[in-house]
Amino acid sequence: MKRLNPLLLGILGCLALAAGAAFWAIGLLDSGQSYRSPLANDPPAPGEALGEPLTSRLVIVLIDALRLDTSLDSEVMPTLTDLRDRGASATMHSRPPSFSAPGWTTILTGAWPEINDGQLFNPPDNDSVRAFTQDDFFAAAGRRGLRTAVSGYTWFEGMLSDSAVNAGFYTPDEDAAADREVVDTALPWLQSGDFQLVLIHLDQVDYAGHHEGGPRDPNWNAAAGRADALLSEIVATLDLEQDTLIVLSDHGQIDRGGHGGPEQVTLIEPFVMLGVGVRPGTYPDIDMVDVAPTVAVLLGTNIPATSQGRPLTDMLVISTAQETGLRSSLAAQQADLAQAYEAALGQPVFAGQAEPVTLAGAAMDQARNAIQARARIWRFPLALCLSLLPITIIVRRKNIQVLWFAGGAILYTLLFNLRYAVLEGRTYSLASIDSLEWFFAFTVATASLALVFGWLVPMFGLGIFKQTPRRAAQASLAYVWMTLYLLALPVLLSFAINGALITQSLPEFYTVYLALLSLAQAIVVATFGILLTGVGALIARLVAPAREADQREHA
Repeated sequence: MKRLNPLLLGILGCLALAAGAAFWAIGLLDSGQSYRSPLANDPPAPGEALGEPLTSRLVIVLIDALRLDTSLDSEVMPTLTDLRDRGASATMHSRPPSFSAPGWTTILTGAWPEINDGQLFNPPDNDSVRAFTQDDFFAAAGRRGLRTAVSGYTWFEGMLSDSAVNAGFYTPDEDAAADREVVDTALPWLQSGDFQLVLIHLDQVDYAGHHEGGPRDPNWNAAAGRADALLSEIVATLDLEQDTLIVLSDHGQIDRGGHGGPEQVTLIEPFVMLGVGVRPGTYPDIDMVDVAPTVAVLLGTNIPATSQGRPLTDMLVISTAQETGLRSSLAAQQADLAQAYEAALGQPVFAGQAEPVTLAGAAMDQARNAIQARARIWRFPLALCLSLLPITIIVRRKNIQVLWFAGGAILYTLLFNLRYAVLEGRTYSLASIDSLEWFFAFTVATASLALVFGWLVPMFGLGIFKQTPRRAAQASLAYVWMTLYLLALPVLLSFAINGALITQSLPEFYTVYLALLSLAQAIVVATFGILLTGVGALIARLVAPAREADQREHA
């Protein structure tokens, strides 16, 4: 039987690997975009209303992307500073992904992105917005007979389409002019007193972060200052002896602009609350999921059924009887949530009987972790074997030339990441992706250039160009496969931890991003590496006459 050509096999293997990496990368992105909560089809049912409201009207001002440090700058945001001094304030913490869509869903439902069934990534277009499937505080207010209104970005219209909002203004724009329209629409609602729950969404700070230089550019503070001035106009229409105001953000932005990843600066936000029913002061840190149950207490509605937070009773003026009733309602809501989660996962959830939010959350985590642990039992050994097998074969062959190929592959890795992390200032998360078009264009250009420089290490180090064209092609291909081996390691790590795709639970976001970045590079390395293989052979062929002439001269 004729032996297969190793060079041909290597080239065909590169093509197959490039195709596989492309399918895997696309599948990974699609699985994140299409992720659904385990509770999507069977959400827990809303419970009973809590009772009498603490306020006649609640106004929520959501300043999109406002970083905590910017909110604390009294020169940039004097109105917010004054409100903080007069009211209750705390640092709020969210969870990745730090995009607007999951942040808004977390605020309104009180549930973390893993179960709130919001879109993990922002909708790809305005026609792809997913309506809430879980209970939210607008739906709860509607059941209570309260009139509600929203003025803000267009996604709110789709998200709240089933939540019985009575009045709405939704703009497709995000700049200062759009915010002006948003506030101009909302001010008459506030002046009329016809609505008991109003959400006003200001977007120009987020716009400045994405399009005007990021948080370190003066345009950022200018946008925050304009948002603060609009906040002052809103406050002027309120009677804080009867009304309550909440000011908060949905996420921060990294210094260069952008968000979506697990960077700490994107996951801490300001929270300020003042007015009737509020006890002023500076309080310990809170979670974003605490907002929805706090809104329920202020308005006397039910706690949103999927809420994983606790009402901020330390900040509220409530009686002992109200607090006792609230504890009972919260325990029932958390028990119902744990039961619904157990049914969705098919995994027992042991919620316990003590502090309901902590116990229910821990029990749900335990149930999810048990499922993940069973999957990792086989994924970790498989990933470890695939990681060690190539290096084991290389070591057993004891070929010193392999060190040159490894050196070239390491240089490739250093050069790619030098441009990515140092020269471009990107972080290893979704926060650094300006767009998918940018991501793949950057990867193609950077990986191709780095691959060439890394290729020169073994080719000159081993004098490959002075050898036969076939040997040059083989050496080039060996270097390409060594580089692909290094790129496979982050992918295998993510596979072991998270699985191949995002399915029943959210991944560890740093490792899954490294896998995505490595898969994108592998596509380029595998395809461009075939070209390098041909170039190596061509150079060796061109060098051959000079080599032969030199040999004749020394003969």
